[in-house]
Amino acid sequence: MRKINLLPWREELRREAQRNFMILLIVAAVAAAGCVFAVNRYFDAQISNQNQRNAYLNTEIAKLDRQIARIAELDETRSRLLERKQVIEDLQANRTLMVRLFDQLVRTVPTGIRLLNARQVGDQITITGTSQSNARVSTYLRNLEASGVLHNPQLRIIEAETEETDSQMPYMFTVAATVAPPETVDDEPQTGTEAAE
Repeated sequence: MRKINLLPWREELRREAQRNFMILLIVAAVAAAGCVFAVNRYFDAQISNQNQRNAYLNTEIAKLDRQIARIAELDETRSRLLERKQVIEDLQANRTLMVRLFDQLVRTVPTGIRLLNARQVGDQITITGTSQSNARVSTYLRNLEASGVLHNPQLRIIEAETEETDSQMPYMFTVAATVAPPETVDDEPQTGTEAAE
C-alpha cells in the first residue's frame, strides 16, 4: 500500500523558505549596516586625521608668518643700518676732501690772480676772482686741471672791470669745476709746482 502524506508539506516548505529568506535578508541588512558603519567610521577617522594635519599646518604657517615678519623687521633694520653706515662712510670720505680742496685752491693760484669767492653746490664748485691778465687765468685753469681734486674746469666769464677796480687786477673771471669723488682723490696731494708759474 502506498504511503500518502496528508500533511501540508508545501506550506511547510514555503514557510521554511520564507524564514530562510528573512534570515538571509536580516543577515544581509546587518552586514550592510556594518559595512556602512565601518566605512563611515573609516572616513570619519580620515577626516579627523586630515583636520589634525590641517591644524598642524596652520600652526606651522602661523609660526612661519611670525618668522617672516621678524625677517622683514630685521631686513628693515639692516637697510637702516646700511644707510647710516653709508652716510658715515661718505662723511668720513668727504672729511679730508674739503681740506684737500682748500689746500689745492691755495696751491693752484698762480701769481697775478686773487680769489674772491668759492661756492660749492653738490659736486660743482664756482670760483670767482680777479686777474692781471688772460694768460694768468689760462695758467690757473691748467693748474686746476692738474690738481687731482677738481675736474673739467671751465671758464664761464672773463671781463675787464670798470674804473672802480684795482688797476693791478683789471680782469674779473668766473670758473666752474667738478669736485672729484673722494675715492678718486690721491692720498698724497700734489705739490702745486705749476702754482709757481
